[in-house]
Amino acid sequence: MPALRTALASIAFACWASGSAMADPLLADFPYPYPVQTYQFRSQGQPLSMAYMDVHPAQPNGKTIVLLHGKNFCGATWEETIRPLRDAGYRLVVPDQIGFCKSTKPQAYQFSLHQLALNTRFLLQSLGIEKPIIMGHSMGGMLAMRYVISFPGETSALVLVNPIGLEDWKAKGVPFSPVDQLFEREQKTSFETVKQYQQSTYYAGDWKPEYDRWVNMLVGMYRGAGGRLVAWDQALTSDMIFTQPVVYELELISVPTLLMIGLKDTTAIGKDRASPEIAKTLGNYPDLAWEAQQRIKNATLVSFPELGHAPHLQDPEAFNKALVDQLAQLQ
Repeated sequence: MPALRTALASIAFACWASGSAMADPLLADFPYPYPVQTYQFRSQGQPLSMAYMDVHPAQPNGKTIVLLHGKNFCGATWEETIRPLRDAGYRLVVPDQIGFCKSTKPQAYQFSLHQLALNTRFLLQSLGIEKPIIMGHSMGGMLAMRYVISFPGETSALVLVNPIGLEDWKAKGVPFSPVDQLFEREQKTSFETVKQYQQSTYYAGDWKPEYDRWVNMLVGMYRGAGGRLVAWDQALTSDMIFTQPVVYELELISVPTLLMIGLKDTTAIGKDRASPEIAKTLGNYPDLAWEAQQRIKNATLVSFPELGHAPHLQDPEAFNKALVDQLAQLQ
């Protein structure tokens, strides 16, 4: 038994050191860059736990930024973004949404962008945070837009990093997929399927060894006894994203907004279900970004011509410099 415990400890340490994840639906073995706390609350008749990081700067500037992750990402993927923002004096609150990453995976939950926005608002209220900057990537950008539209006057600015939801895929001809089919597909998730999708869509065909960490993070939740529940919640949130567009409400965004867009992004939910003719019209981020800038009052567009869906991961140095510079002008 001592030998077995030693072997298991060695495996756990190796996973921690490499940033890979074992079979755990709550990413218990996956290291986050800062201490993780939990916000306990009730929603839809059940107790839930929202994981979050709360990072304080050494020399505060009095401003807080809330970082919202994408569907295939977690709070940990903001690691390279948190550091320079903290050094610039910002407090960072980085939640994992319910149904994702280190937070509760409910079996029965009415997922909506409105509900996730409300959950985030409850968290910020519990921390005494008023008028933060809301910053979201991918699905988190979609959620960030819903947040500022739902709670006008409660935020000071909005930052969108390659948000999805800048087009209505179903209105453009992407066929609807029922949750049962989405669930079946989610259960086939593997390292190979995730890497292939992310390489072609997120990183414009490029791949670096450090991206493996984020694939392992995601895939690790699908392994083991809790994997089916993870797949089920991912299916429900895929349905949420597809059926709850925010693109029709961009004019309702009234706070100063910064769009940070990797122009080689081709993300479009359900593109693989669409006909070839329709598919080639989707995920055109140069056009989508320009159109969003025109429709959002007081919006600034910063583009990265050679980067894809995750510019903050693909070129952290260039992204962070632009972000800190623009934030100084945004207020």
